[in-house]
Amino acid sequence: MNEFDHPVKISKNKHYFTKEDKPFFWLGDTAWLLFTNITEDEAYVYLKNRAEKGFNVIQSVLVYATEGLNDNNKMPTRRYDVEKEEYWTHCDKVIRIAEELGLYMALLPAWGSIVKNNILNTDNAEKYADFLARRYENNKNIIWILGGDIKPEGYEPVYEKMAQVFKRIDPDKLIGFHPFGRCSSSLWFNDAKWLDFNIFQSGHRRYDQCELGAWDDTSNIMSMYGEDNWKYVEYDLSKSNRPTLDGEPSYEWIVQGLHDDTQPYWIAKDVRRYAYWSVFAGAAGHTYGDNSIIMFFDGNKDGVVYGAKEHWKDSLHHAGSGQMGYLKELMLSVDFQNGSIRDDLLAGGQRERYERIAVFAGENFLMAYNYLGKDFSLNTKDYIGKDIWLFRPATGIYSYMGKVDKEVYDHKQIPSYNEDTDMVLLIK
Repeated sequence: MNEFDHPVKISKNKHYFTKEDKPFFWLGDTAWLLFTNITEDEAYVYLKNRAEKGFNVIQSVLVYATEGLNDNNKMPTRRYDVEKEEYWTHCDKVIRIAEELGLYMALLPAWGSIVKNNILNTDNAEKYADFLARRYENNKNIIWILGGDIKPEGYEPVYEKMAQVFKRIDPDKLIGFHPFGRCSSSLWFNDAKWLDFNIFQSGHRRYDQCELGAWDDTSNIMSMYGEDNWKYVEYDLSKSNRPTLDGEPSYEWIVQGLHDDTQPYWIAKDVRRYAYWSVFAGAAGHTYGDNSIIMFFDGNKDGVVYGAKEHWKDSLHHAGSGQMGYLKELMLSVDFQNGSIRDDLLAGGQRERYERIAVFAGENFLMAYNYLGKDFSLNTKDYIGKDIWLFRPATGIYSYMGKVDKEVYDHKQIPSYNEDTDMVLLIK
């Protein structure tokens, strides 16, 4: 039996994913130009690397650009033959490789620029969706992601038409929507029956870069969240009874703010913070990204590369990608689907920005993510007698600390001699 014979479904409480009635924790990687920029042999190397690190979903776009499309956000692209059968046969083979490695493909039919340039529109959306749905009807490892870094105002009918076709032909496949930066799909499709889960793009800006005046600025309730990506989870779960997750947080080794190469880069400790903050707020999973991997950068700067420097084959081994699996293992070690954000357990109240202590707890477990590793206190009266571990997200190591024996547990900062100050206090 193929492991994909059992589809991923929405949990009974509507906030998570399940597979064969067991929790499915979405751990995604971003490989937007997987189909256009590398060979099938190279795709195998990339996909096997990610599968062995615990990733289970790969986000890629089928049509990113076409010949002659002048898209000012276009990353270097090597193939434009998207209207030829040869290209689609290539896509088929890569999708099959992913299936053999146990990976789901979260496929974007087209990047948002294809819609904005009227190449994909209300006249041909149904035809294209029908082509995709029938071609991949028997590929059980596919999740459809509409959008593609776009605010869909005025284009909603295009996505509505495509979604209806997907649901009619192959209703078991889930559908999400990848929006523009500092936005969530819930802003436009909160009432859409076809949308199975929300995706937000918390983006690549620092707290002090919320108003850059850049071409990709946006104005909505979420635009000032800055690095507080947990606020997107809080917003989505308050507005929509669907799972939600950060489908594009700050990528590892991308320039902070994207546009100015003199700015510093986001590194592994930053991508860990985004992951733990959102998941401990109730996200159904998380998607990681690496700047060189998203476009399979090979040194060619004929396009927008956001400060990319390393060849993608070297970036495969960046620390952050290897650390994401530790989060998935941690969540699957407890009954996380019956947990919730528990700021009320923080003695002294919640803190702001990097000082935040992200507390997530259920009846039989409690987890507190501490980015700076500083002192904090927890109300632990309901957890007396349970074991305590110090868990390091940078190493995946659990270090046993004893048992809870007081109603208030005082954690004292443990010296750190590098930048990896973040830790999780785990009680279960």
